[in-house]
Amino acid sequence: MYHNFSLDFAIKSGGTKLTPDMSGINRKDKKYAKKMRNQPSNVTFTSSDPGAGRSGIESQSDVNSRDQQRGLHGGYCHRSQGSDQKHFQNVPKFINDANYRDQQRGLHGGYCHRSQGSDQKHFQNVPKFLYARDFAQHRAAEINAMLKAVVHKSNSQFLQSLPPHLRRRAMSNNAKRLPRRLREIAKKEMEKIAHLKKEQSKSKSRKARRRHGNLLHEFNRRQRKNIWLETHIWHAKRFHMVKKWGCCLADKPTAKSYRACYRAMKQKCLLQDLSYYCCLELSGTQENLLKALSPLSSWEAGTTFASVDCLSGKRQGSLVLYKAEQYPAKPLGPIVFLWRPKAEPENQSENRQLWIWAHPALKTEALIELQLACQCSDAPLPEPAPSECSSSAPVRAGSKRKLQDQAGEEVIPKKKIIGNSTRDPLKPVSWTSLTTGIVIEDLTMEILRYRLVGPLSHSVIFEVLQPALVLEDSEAKGEVMGARDVPCWWSQYCGKSEDVDLHHRQGDFLQLLSGVASPAEISAGSILGLTVRDPRLNIPESRTPALPDPSEFKGSTHDLEKIKELSLRGVPTECAQSPIWDRNIRNIVTENKISEQELNQMKSKLLVPGSQLNLGPRESKIPILLVQQPGKRAGKEHIGWGSGWDILIPKGWGMAFWIPLIYRGIRVGGLQEGAKHSQYQGIPCFPDDFPDCPAGTRHCEETEKELVEKYKRYPPAKRPNYVHYGTMTPFRCPWQRLVEEWEVKTNATDVTPTASGKDPEAKSEGLNSSMKPIGVNEAEVCKQSSDEEKTLEPKEEMEQGSGNITVLEPKTLSIEDISAESGHASILRSRKMLRQLSAWCQPTSSCGQRVKPFARSLPGQMTTDVVNSIVCSLPRFLVWAKVSLLKKGSPDANAMICIPSNEDLQLIASDAKNCAPQEPKHRDPFKRQIKTLKDKKKKALSEDLESGSGVQDSQLVSNRRKDLILGLWPDQPKDVMSHCSRLTIGYVSHGDFSLNVGCGEGLGFVSLSGLLHMLSCQPAEKRGFVLVRNPASLQYRLAKLNIEV
Repeated sequence: MYHNFSLDFAIKSGGTKLTPDMSGINRKDKKYAKKMRNQPSNVTFTSSDPGAGRSGIESQSDVNSRDQQRGLHGGYCHRSQGSDQKHFQNVPKFINDANYRDQQRGLHGGYCHRSQGSDQKHFQNVPKFLYARDFAQHRAAEINAMLKAVVHKSNSQFLQSLPPHLRRRAMSNNAKRLPRRLREIAKKEMEKIAHLKKEQSKSKSRKARRRHGNLLHEFNRRQRKNIWLETHIWHAKRFHMVKKWGCCLADKPTAKSYRACYRAMKQKCLLQDLSYYCCLELSGTQENLLKALSPLSSWEAGTTFASVDCLSGKRQGSLVLYKAEQYPAKPLGPIVFLWRPKAEPENQSENRQLWIWAHPALKTEALIELQLACQCSDAPLPEPAPSECSSSAPVRAGSKRKLQDQAGEEVIPKKKIIGNSTRDPLKPVSWTSLTTGIVIEDLTMEILRYRLVGPLSHSVIFEVLQPALVLEDSEAKGEVMGARDVPCWWSQYCGKSEDVDLHHRQGDFLQLLSGVASPAEISAGSILGLTVRDPRLNIPESRTPALPDPSEFKGSTHDLEKIKELSLRGVPTECAQSPIWDRNIRNIVTENKISEQELNQMKSKLLVPGSQLNLGPRESKIPILLVQQPGKRAGKEHIGWGSGWDILIPKGWGMAFWIPLIYRGIRVGGLQEGAKHSQYQGIPCFPDDFPDCPAGTRHCEETEKELVEKYKRYPPAKRPNYVHYGTMTPFRCPWQRLVEEWEVKTNATDVTPTASGKDPEAKSEGLNSSMKPIGVNEAEVCKQSSDEEKTLEPKEEMEQGSGNITVLEPKTLSIEDISAESGHASILRSRKMLRQLSAWCQPTSSCGQRVKPFARSLPGQMTTDVVNSIVCSLPRFLVWAKVSLLKKGSPDANAMICIPSNEDLQLIASDAKNCAPQEPKHRDPFKRQIKTLKDKKKKALSEDLESGSGVQDSQLVSNRRKDLILGLWPDQPKDVMSHCSRLTIGYVSHGDFSLNVGCGEGLGFVSLSGLLHMLSCQPAEKRGFVLVRNPASLQYRLAKLNIEV
């Protein structure tokens, strides 16, 4: 309480404050007084020198005097010319001593001055004692600020200490042009700047950074965190790159090529790099492998590991991997597998090899499940060192490459990383089971995979790939005795007559591709093994499209029969053999690759520039695999669309095959083009369309988080208010909540299908009840009806055309019971059940203008017993479906699929111009809460500024409802089925205007219980019609729902 007396004393002790209207002073003093007129009143100067302190230079005596006075009084002491005894009558006793006062006068050095007159009244409130501890505590902040200002230098330079009118540009280079008081400081700063410039000059210029060795070193450093494909540099110059699943992948081209890529898929050829897919190799006896892998799949969902065509090695198989003995629940994701053909078909005890290709988002779960199934929990094999390749050619004399450093030591050349660069050296890549003898090996980035999509893909393959020339005995001996010390696998391969015959047969089948119009004509999943020449030797001079030439194929009747057999039965099993299955051969092929530099030097020495280079026995021979992709197989429309070939090549040869493919006039696509390819085929895309898999769940959460952050970045006036549109989840699809609510509804009410076109009254009432006004919560009606616990009586089994359906006892569950259970929404993948649902939906064309006839009879009529049995056995299941809009409009992602009422169908049928009904606008109950919270927060902040006590209040207000965002529902979605005026049965996962059919199409999932409820309430001639509404729209669109199998 006594710490401000000296400050008041300094203010009231007669200090003179300058004002602009002072007389008797010169122009400079007036200018200075004008500047100082707005200064605080406690800043005073001596009357004798009003401009003191302007220059910032004081004598040492002044500094000492001021410091001592601050220490004693906490401020500046101003003595008056009157009686000192009177002025200090209330000052402590030791200060009134005359000797002490005289000593202080000598120390002050004349700094203290006396005022005109007596100022005794100013010292009446001066305390008798001064407590140093309290005084220091109150001055702690000022002392800390002073010390900080002294110790820590400001960011200002020496030129900034001068007033602007004295600054000169030449002062920055010549310190002698500065005032003398600043020269020492300027010299130090200039030396520091010169030192920094010297350090910065050590960084290499762009020309030095772009040198091959430095550039390679930088690329290797950047690959340690995310995997780079071998075509990464090529893609980075032409595509938008994204980091996903631990890899740097090409998302979409920088050029406008949406329609061009579609035309390439439909009419020409589109190229994609799928090398980021992970390959897992399983080796062991066939019996042990099938026994371990059989619990991971089911024959009801389609192909299994034990399929005959796939087990022989002549075809590729695909399936959805499940946890052991958990079908149809707990799926992991889709995989593709290849069996190595048997060398001796009669030998049953021969070890087999199986390649499993999985998405990188699925690799961890799939690898863990395979280890558990194969009992490969033993000690892993040591991991080989990361493979790096460098030029094996010796450095010629006169080259610019530096072989020795300044110390004379040999420089180790930087090597290009080939393979997985992010793999931990301590992490195993191979696991062995001592009980089953199965070995699991991770071959990620060991085998590259390119996909060619389009009808001209086989024409491109025919021009790029040429079968390797068989070596004669003399050439084989010369290659073995050549300069290369590594063993030559091709000479050993040509030493066996059966292998040479097989190579010729494989070349003949490659020749037959020129007589095939499209890859869709070949049997689905056919595999052809080849050993080809180096594709860099036959690159055309300019980029020319590969087109089929019917005149070149002069096939005889025998060749036409072979083409017919190739289309029906595919490639024979023995022609699917390839040396690429051997790890040693793959490593030799990678290590013996001729570098681009050496190859270009050989081409420059040709007598005729542009002629083909003949390397003879030194030419590389690369084993590859060709895998046919069947394209669209589901449904009855556009069968074979998007078919093509996959090329499997050893690592290190990525760009050697990529550039020759580009020179054949094909277009390259990224992740978005791959997603469109899957969408036009009508198949789900992983991981977007697999909500029942762990990878799909993670992907949905990440996507929702990104979209919410993007939504929050827009101002409220520039973003849609989804609460007004009645959209509870605009950025994700609540599958779990949807199937739970439909399970409660179907267990609470009986389902009575309509066999004829006439609608019963009960059905009409049920449909009219769905046309409820806004604000009516249908979930409460469901809960009330569920309390009655109406149990359906089971009927006897009904024999269907394709088999028997067992009628099960239905379960009556409430929403509390369902939420307490651990079950999650699963996707229905039973082929038999999907065919039955597809028949009940009456599949039509994409535009819904005609009903497609069926060659075979329907699996069964839709009766009460069949519907009840399906609902009871499969309560929480989703069905993959396609919706095709019948009129204008196109569905967006997360669009709602709803059930139309009778009035909607009659209105659309009577009025051709009427598209569909419209959803009434919803009221936003959170808008007022958000406004109130915002006002409270502003009020709390204003109180904080005034009193300093509102910080906690503002934090409490901001944390009270942090999840409130204007335009979004803050809580978890509830009543997603009956929130709008029409019942919701599903959502659209991917939707857009389809260039393939010329109308809006969407792919998504619908609840199985909701689908059966809709089909049972609709007349037979109008089954399958639904309403689709986008998240940011109130307009419903009429669409046709199809289930393609």
